Amino acid sequence: MGGRRTPPYVFTEQGVAMLSSVINSPQAIQVNISIMRTFVKIREWALNYSDLQENILQLQQSESDQNHHISRIYQVLEELLDPEPKERNAIGFKK
Repeated sequence: MGGRRTPPYVFTEQGVAMLSSVINSPQAIQVNISIMRTFVKIREWALNYSDLQENILQLQQSESDQNHHISRIYQVLEELLDPEPKERNAIGFKK
């Protein structure tokens, strides 16, 4: 006796197609069509996933660059608002 001893938790796309050939009621056909459309959408999403991942990485990089620029702006503003006294050359005649 070969085969599975427990019921499956998921079906593959081919498994759903084989199941639809066995069960031939109108409701089963509609469910099969819905499941097949879902598989198609998942496949399309998986193909675009690498593009999505690349876009997310680009956004993170630009966010990091923006944070660096904002940090630099705050540093410049602090220097303008509270300048440290620097040693100055004396003005006038030297003896």
